[in-house]
Amino acid sequence: MTYLLALDQGTSSSRSIVFDADGRIVAMAQRELTQHYPQPGWVEHDPVEIWQGQLATAHEALGKAGLTARDIKSIGITNQRETTLVWNRRTGRPVHHAIVWQDRRAEPLCAQLRRDGLADTIRDKTGLVVDAYFSATKLRWLLDNVPGVRAQAEAGELAFGTIDSWLIWQFTGGKVHVTDVTNASRTMLFNVHDNRWDDALLEALRIPAALMPEVRPSSGHFADTDAGLLGAALPIGGVAGDQQSAMVGQACLKAGMAKNTYGTGCFLLLHTGEEFQPSHNGLLVTSAAQFDATPQYAMEGSVFVAGAVVQWLRDGLKAIPGSAQVQGLAESVPDAGGVIMVPAFTGLGAPYWNAEARGTITGLTRGTTVAHIARAALESIAYQSAALLHAMSRDTLAAGGAPVSELRVDGGASVNDLLMQFQADLLGIPVVRPQVTETTALGAAYLAGLSCGVYRDQAQLASQWKEERRFTPTWSRDRAEAAMARWEHAVRQAIAP
Repeated sequence: MTYLLALDQGTSSSRSIVFDADGRIVAMAQRELTQHYPQPGWVEHDPVEIWQGQLATAHEALGKAGLTARDIKSIGITNQRETTLVWNRRTGRPVHHAIVWQDRRAEPLCAQLRRDGLADTIRDKTGLVVDAYFSATKLRWLLDNVPGVRAQAEAGELAFGTIDSWLIWQFTGGKVHVTDVTNASRTMLFNVHDNRWDDALLEALRIPAALMPEVRPSSGHFADTDAGLLGAALPIGGVAGDQQSAMVGQACLKAGMAKNTYGTGCFLLLHTGEEFQPSHNGLLVTSAAQFDATPQYAMEGSVFVAGAVVQWLRDGLKAIPGSAQVQGLAESVPDAGGVIMVPAFTGLGAPYWNAEARGTITGLTRGTTVAHIARAALESIAYQSAALLHAMSRDTLAAGGAPVSELRVDGGASVNDLLMQFQADLLGIPVVRPQVTETTALGAAYLAGLSCGVYRDQAQLASQWKEERRFTPTWSRDRAEAAMARWEHAVRQAIAP
């Protein structure tokens, strides 16, 4: 048997999954990741905890599978994107906690970049809007606010990385400082047209080029792990940010195919092929996983709060004892009773891009129960995703493309049948859940497997994708459009000063 090891370092946990060559899960191990909130709107992770947890789960997954490192053909790495850290090249020690993608501390700098007229240049070069979501302004904050860091960076003593770079550095004993195009494309410093760090953007943001990792395609031999860590030196053969990795795991490898991942946030990506197709509806253009030097693109929309709204019901409102109970509570009422929740806890992402928006619950009456609120919370995930796909469709149709014919789904909340059916009803197209919903890790395994010959080509990967359930729309389009109009009205209330 041939086995691949996927390391899936996410926002809330670090996981390792062993897959066989058919894409089946052999064993899995997971450790929760501590969330640090030093100030309102700030979110941090401990890089040492990330590394130690990831290494521990790799050992645990191998043990559960009854395998040793010598049984593993290659390692794939996928990771939470945009999360930013800087470490000392000599000691390997971080200069500060990692600043998580959700963190909003760099918004004042983003406002200054917009005032300086850089928004159009950044969008044209990187495909991104100016927002604190991305790595560049987080990195600039570290340079400006952690004592001694700028001087050390300018002296070439420090390294910047997203989580993939940090893990590769650790697994290679500090020998290799690299990233892949998908992670690089989320920094707001990477020119996605020619696949390189943009010198003008680095200069504009006062970021020393010496900090930056080497950028490579997503599938290929990145490095070999230190033999002492896992019991043998293993090739790292695939690297991709979590959402682009999920596209590979969902076999969305051709233009026109779309997937949505329902995790802490929601991430909807539409493959657009080799063409950089700008958005005029508030979406991002990002690099899709690359198998060689040929650029590949995707249009992306991000929902900042998706599964996190269920965590809020559990931990904030104490409405449910555990996340698994939300579907039963929501199904105890026939509908949300006119209640609409806009979970703008950290502002609104695409297609609205309003950092100042805050969460609202509207439509409350004396008859409203916690069950109605739970149902509205679930429905908010589908409403936000529908707004993204509708914006994508407007961009695609304007460019002469065909509308999306189905949406492939994955992530923790995709197992919720009530949510998936509501999503199909809003969109008016089938929502399709695969047999293996761990598509983020599976994509990393596929990228690694391609690099070492386990798989012949992308067509073989596509042939392995299997449908588990298809949710078909039951609403009329008039009903769906009326529901979306109520949602957009609620969004306007959340944005209003």
